[in-house]
Amino acid sequence: MVANLNHVIDQVVKDKGVDKAVLIEALESAVLSAANKKYRNTRDLEVHYNTEQGEVELFEFVTVVDEVQDSYKEITLEEAREIDEEVEIGDCLGMKMDSGSFSRIAAQTAKQVIIQKVREAEREGIYNEFKDRVGELVNGIVRRYERGDLIVDLGRAEALLPHREQVPRENYRQSDRVRAYIAEVKMSPKGPQIILSRTHPNLVVELFKTEVPEIAEGIVEIVSCSREPGSRAKIAVVSHDPDVDPVGACVGMRGSRVQNVVSELRGEKIDIIPWSPDMARFACAALAPADVSRVYVDNENQAMEIIVPDDQLSLAIGKKGQNVRLAARLIEWKIDIKSQSRAAELEQEARAEEEREQAETDAAAENGVDEGDNAARQTAAEAVPDADAGVAPEDGVADEQINADEE
Repeated sequence: MVANLNHVIDQVVKDKGVDKAVLIEALESAVLSAANKKYRNTRDLEVHYNTEQGEVELFEFVTVVDEVQDSYKEITLEEAREIDEEVEIGDCLGMKMDSGSFSRIAAQTAKQVIIQKVREAEREGIYNEFKDRVGELVNGIVRRYERGDLIVDLGRAEALLPHREQVPRENYRQSDRVRAYIAEVKMSPKGPQIILSRTHPNLVVELFKTEVPEIAEGIVEIVSCSREPGSRAKIAVVSHDPDVDPVGACVGMRGSRVQNVVSELRGEKIDIIPWSPDMARFACAALAPADVSRVYVDNENQAMEIIVPDDQLSLAIGKKGQNVRLAARLIEWKIDIKSQSRAAELEQEARAEEEREQAETDAAAENGVDEGDNAARQTAAEAVPDADAGVAPEDGVADEQINADEE
């Protein structure tokens, strides 16, 4: 064994960042494991680290008895009093053993246990360090590709930049520096796994925090962000100080601040939009640079119908619907865009449909009146013959009555 382990422990703690108590526990466990292997688990052993002397002390415990039945765990009173004169029957006597007399195999076992314990403590330390850093930006160095995934060296640990989290058309070579967003930290059987992202919308937010002091100080706030990685992004900003222009603060002098972010994102276009509590006004700003004529708001379904001039329709929709798609994500409402001519056609069609339905309703009402009149006339016509038929018998009876009187 090493004469003084304090220096070795301090050096390992410094290099590996392992807690000293964890390392001492690993040493004690390793020595105990080696001792049990040497003595084939036949003895009652304990291990303690002596900080003052810087060594691991191994103790064997035996019970004082009258008659020994297990020579490995029991001792007679006479033999015990040669070690301690005050010992009595039933006492447990501890004897220090030479921990340096282990065999080569036992020493190798101790070494493996120490290495394993240090590795586990190192993994636990890395996990505890990075689990609270989710949502931060980190700088790393590209080490290698593994099946399309990028392995990034962060210093104390290696992180994974999966293929799905990489921006299309971004290529890296070994030893390139990369800046990424910590999306997830999880513990796996092989140790802590740090997942990075270059496509997360919050990457844009964090980059602006590093470039714009007003955002870092809380004067300007990024309310929402929508992004299509590698192509375009939109951020909505608001100022909590009436003297500070949120858009101007993010753009910077001659666009220096936003250009730094664009450069880091390798040319991705960024639209900076002033946030508004009025959703209609906010939607109009989100559709910039297109102009808006009218907005119809459906608060219940969180949907909007936006009317734009005919020459602004393609600009409002954007290439492959990108502009309106990003705007809808930014305000988190459904957006339906129509041109003025199309809106007029739909209004005209709706008006014609209403007129047609009204005409059908009026015609149905007129038919109902005519049928009622005809039914009334028919009823009256049927009633007249019945009245005549009733009068004739009465007249006949009257004549017969007169004739009878005359006779």
